[in-house]
Amino acid sequence: MDIDNPSKPKAEGKLLVVILVGAPGSGKSTFCEHVMRSSTRPWVRICQDTIGNGKAGNKTQCLSSAARALKDGKSVFIDRCNLDREQRSEFVKLGGPQIDVHAVVLDLPARLCISRSVKRTGHEGNLQGGKAAAVVNRMLQKKELPKISEGFNRIMFCQNENDVQSAISTYSTLGPLDNLPDGCFGQKNPDAKIQVGIMKFLKKVDVPVNVASRENSIRESVSPQIVEKKNSCCREEEEEACSSIPVNAGFESKEAKDLDGTPHDAPTLAFPSISTSDFQFNHEKAADIIVETVEEFTNKIGNARLVLVDLTHGSKILSLVRAKAAQKNIDSQKFFTHVGDITHLYSKGGLHCNVIANAANWRLKPGGGGVNAAIFSEAGVTHVIHVLGPNMNPQRANCLNNDYNEGCKILREAYTSLFDGFASIVWTGAEQSKGSSEDIGSKALELCQSNGCTRKHSSNSDQKIKRDGIHASERSKRCKGPQDDFGANSTNSRAGKLSPENRNIDGSMSKAWGSWAQALHRIAIHPERHEDDVLEISEDVVVLNDLYPKAQRHLLVLARTEGLDSLANVRKEHLQLLKKMHAVGLLWAEKFLRADGSLVFRLGYHSVPSMRQLHLHVISQDFDSKHSKNKKHWNSFNTGFFRDSVDVIDEVTNHGKATLKDDDRLLNMELRCHRCRSAHPNIPRLKSHITICQAPFPAVLLENGRLVHAPQ
Repeated sequence: MDIDNPSKPKAEGKLLVVILVGAPGSGKSTFCEHVMRSSTRPWVRICQDTIGNGKAGNKTQCLSSAARALKDGKSVFIDRCNLDREQRSEFVKLGGPQIDVHAVVLDLPARLCISRSVKRTGHEGNLQGGKAAAVVNRMLQKKELPKISEGFNRIMFCQNENDVQSAISTYSTLGPLDNLPDGCFGQKNPDAKIQVGIMKFLKKVDVPVNVASRENSIRESVSPQIVEKKNSCCREEEEEACSSIPVNAGFESKEAKDLDGTPHDAPTLAFPSISTSDFQFNHEKAADIIVETVEEFTNKIGNARLVLVDLTHGSKILSLVRAKAAQKNIDSQKFFTHVGDITHLYSKGGLHCNVIANAANWRLKPGGGGVNAAIFSEAGVTHVIHVLGPNMNPQRANCLNNDYNEGCKILREAYTSLFDGFASIVWTGAEQSKGSSEDIGSKALELCQSNGCTRKHSSNSDQKIKRDGIHASERSKRCKGPQDDFGANSTNSRAGKLSPENRNIDGSMSKAWGSWAQALHRIAIHPERHEDDVLEISEDVVVLNDLYPKAQRHLLVLARTEGLDSLANVRKEHLQLLKKMHAVGLLWAEKFLRADGSLVFRLGYHSVPSMRQLHLHVISQDFDSKHSKNKKHWNSFNTGFFRDSVDVIDEVTNHGKATLKDDDRLLNMELRCHRCRSAHPNIPRLKSHITICQAPFPAVLLENGRLVHAPQ
């Protein structure tokens, strides 16, 4: 309302600069036409193909025309490809106090854009026919999706026709005085540049082997840049997926053997070399990547096996990989090569595999085609993972034009996603297995519940499984102990199963800790066995870096007292130990602050940790980390679930114990910035916000020394 005339409505609507982002054939011009035909807001379409009196012009002409339209009080569509930041930057600068800058990203499949471009006639820019395919392909290779940090108020991503129709409806119904909320909307694959590396899991239907017409259901889609979980659970995040794979999970454990006499009860993935055949990827570089990713994965698995397969005995890639694996002393029982047809590994080659990867191309459709059916005809195969890798062949779609920096990155991520996918299948098998031990079934249930999975699981237990698997930072990957930590000899007790020795001082019952959750306990009790991991050892505490830090600086201070598993066990007699842990944490925070005075630290405990042994988190408040990937990661440090060390000390001093805020609702709360408390729909958008947020911390954190920072 107008202050001087309360009855007069205040015109609050802002002008808009809507920058369309998309390849030729993505539908930018059609989008503009639909909106302008039905909108009550005055719009001007700025098209570089027609800016010069109906002929093609340049960016400068588009900028001038847009500025004139805005001066006349009209909103504008910038109808050009705008596929990289540099192309968008000058148009973003048109924004101001009364002008919002939006992006509508028509991120449709490359093949759809190519098909449209090739088929159209009479195009304004004359991009049509056979030449269009090469142009679209080349432009998509340099695609850089827009980010809020470029200066946009709002970004709307459209990845299919339904998304496009939704965006058209949004802008068509926007009146002259209407505004749209700021933020990113619809983004599903924020880091993807090229649609390569797609994997599809196809699960074998439980029907007799001799049934010819098998039906297959898509289990999960994974891209090497971002893992999109459609129907998948039992996995917290990519690098956690293979931290401690249950042995024989989900597969029959009999005395069956391969033809060479090797027992084949272990979960086994057979995979070909990705991209080195039809996609012409350099063999030497590919071999390095295979061995590096295999080495990382085999360090984390029990008796699961990886097998690289090729058709020919004289295969160059097999020779290179064998030599490089030998140099790194990779366990030949966990990784080896095999010559044979991937569709007949057992029937003709004697190699028993549960999961097989198929190097696919972009034409792959749901159902998998003939190769998929042929693979499933092999006895014992439960899943096929189709992998689309980077292309260096100019005769195939999405060629990278010999850009091996990008190609190696994509190939490495493709193998990592493949192995993580295998781990996910193994874990899912653990949950479904009829003959597996109780601890394996419980582990699968824990992992599902920790990820907020809503799918119901069968279980013989009436116990409610707590969230032992939430925090990547506390995974058993930290421990590099003997195999029985994770392997065949481990004898985990069922998570959540109670016994007299699990009774707390106050009579309450605590859960038993599975072997995988014992890693911090082992380090605390025997730190001398983990010298490579620890930063400091004293009589009372051990200090080590968090293996998957959630910020630039993230340490754990472990108590060395037996029986002190978590805050639930803390009583008044532990007060001096709590103070010692806090003092040690402060010293490390101050050490980091001397190196970087811009950091701010917080010291605290999780109300219900996922790992045994009381440990204090010392974490910088930038939260700049690739390992913070889901809501529970964020909320475990930015809600009441995280108990400040100073408050815990006060509570134990005054009441003899700490208050535990064990409420799932805390971990499932909406994502809010830890400084300004603004809400955000997902982690990528939250991260984009916190990089630029300069708001002061909430008053409650500024009290009682909860934040540690350099002297002002």
